[in-house]
Amino acid sequence: QMYEQMPKPKYVLAIGSCASTGGPFGSEYSYAAVSGVDKILPVDVFVPGCPPRPEAILHGLITLKKRIEGQKVLVQDGLR
Repeated sequence: QMYEQMPKPKYVLAIGSCASTGGPFGSEYSYAAVSGVDKILPVDVFVPGCPPRPEAILHGLITLKKRIEGQKVLVQDGLR
């Protein structure tokens, strides 16, 4: 409900394995966790890791910044 109330433009950055895939607490193991935030919200950039490394978070933020600016972004080094 909060996402729907936010003004546009909206951007979502999923940080960490638990936010991206549910991690070890996915829906097959727990009723309280959703296996992947992309099932609820449209995610623009996924940052992998558990916990994510600082350079992965920085790469995710730079990728999101470039997408906001309208530049093409290449996936490299296994990071999105």
